[in-house]
Amino acid sequence: MRGQSPRNLYGRRRKATPLGQVGTGLRSSLITSRENEKLKLVRKLHDRSWRDKLGLFVAEGEDLVTAAFGAGIEPVDLLVAGENVEPALLAEVSALGHPPRVIGVFRREDLPRGPVPEVGLALWHVGDPGNVGTLIRSADALGPAFVALSEGSADPTGPKALRASMGALFRVPLVGFEDLPGRRIALVAHGGSPPSELDLTGATTFVLGAEREGLPEDLLSTCEERMTIRLAPGSESLNVAIAGAIALYEFTRRETQTVSSPPL
Repeated sequence: MRGQSPRNLYGRRRKATPLGQVGTGLRSSLITSRENEKLKLVRKLHDRSWRDKLGLFVAEGEDLVTAAFGAGIEPVDLLVAGENVEPALLAEVSALGHPPRVIGVFRREDLPRGPVPEVGLALWHVGDPGNVGTLIRSADALGPAFVALSEGSADPTGPKALRASMGALFRVPLVGFEDLPGRRIALVAHGGSPPSELDLTGATTFVLGAEREGLPEDLLSTCEERMTIRLAPGSESLNVAIAGAIALYEFTRRETQTVSSPPL
């Protein structure tokens, strides 16, 4: 849990350590074998089935690990090249083109779940991890906002989604798709009202679907409004990540105007 020192992979309590001090005094336990259990675990966590089974995921690179620390989320374990693991071995288990200096193992249950902001994005079968990560990043930058993912969506803790989120995953609350708060507004490519004609006040969930399939009728029927972002002639649709960012920006812009407008 947040605020508590997590247990390492062997069940012992490990004192939280600032990233800049990681590795101090750890050279005596330098990992020198690729058969080490911690390295095996990192390899496993590149596979979603293992992330689902163990409830763990990997963050590669100082930026992501620092973002976790900044959000008060501590790693289960931390591997640092040249400090507690040989650099070549850390490079072998990395999913990045350029091997990172640090890899952290984190618990999914430690990710933020609340409090739930009044606005958010509900993603229906958005399977591209880059889009999922970018939408989480937008929820952080244009929020505060939550993100909900249906079954069939990309894993937000997968390496591509996590990198696309730029660490926002450690700050943005994730909620269940079946527990969407407030009024639902479906983003559709055609036939919806322009944002200017909709009342974007109060608790609101923008519902987005995969770019090819869109939203099924049974889900559309649960939405109170449908919104269409006007496009230039000849354009058919927006990237789902861009559409979600525009919706959040419009909501935040209206809210800011309402707060800053002087009373009559």
